[in-house]
Amino acid sequence: MHRREEKLAEFGRLLDVLDELRVKCPWDAKQTNESLRPNTIEEVYELADALMADDKDNIRKELGDVLLHVIFYSKIGSETGDFDIADVCRSLTDKLIFRHPHVFGDVEANDAKTVSENWEQIKLKEKGGNKTVLAGVPSALPALIKANRIQEKARNVGFDWEERHQVWDKVREEVAEVAEEMEKGNQHDLEGEFGDLLFAVVNAARLYGVNPENALERTNRKFICRFNYLEAEAKRRGVDIKDMTLAEMDEIWNDSKRLER
Repeated sequence: MHRREEKLAEFGRLLDVLDELRVKCPWDAKQTNESLRPNTIEEVYELADALMADDKDNIRKELGDVLLHVIFYSKIGSETGDFDIADVCRSLTDKLIFRHPHVFGDVEANDAKTVSENWEQIKLKEKGGNKTVLAGVPSALPALIKANRIQEKARNVGFDWEERHQVWDKVREEVAEVAEEMEKGNQHDLEGEFGDLLFAVVNAARLYGVNPENALERTNRKFICRFNYLEAEAKRRGVDIKDMTLAEMDEIWNDSKRLER
């Protein structure tokens, strides 16, 4: 069997299995779009964890879990007569062809930046597509990811710094405004200034080719690893971490940093 035929056969087998589960499994039979939604979010985050760890086995597993949810929603759609998996695949394929005129048409695009800029312009022209540049940013996105997407979309229509180093003036300006607001003591305004500062830092990361979500998650994981070492070392010494001085904790913390090298 050719590999393409094998892929189609396995996809068909998956559809058949879900059809049977939907009828014969009490849990699967009672699921709705609303009941599946929290599980879908969890599965996407589990996939994100596997991708961050570059764990190939887990990536394969979690991709399967996410695919199951795509098929499950499509199955529910077929039961209500709204759409089925063929409609989902067809609309996606049509959209990919329409949004890649540099591949399936006669538009020139020789680098990823041009492709991205064209993508936003095409989406604005699509029938039933986004009516404004920022309309396609989901409101439920986590704030850090949302800030990055907002800035990317604005960039794709030309709203960006002329030179990327200019962003640091903005970052310094926002730091100064945070410090100024701290002196005033208005918590609401202080929160707003911290938001402006974070937005500017996200902008800087984007301009220098760094994904801010991935960067922060790397630091989160690094902090967890070092803090776990601190806790374990305190336990080994027979000391409650809450009773340690900051200097004692710093000493162990620095040891953990040296062990990472």
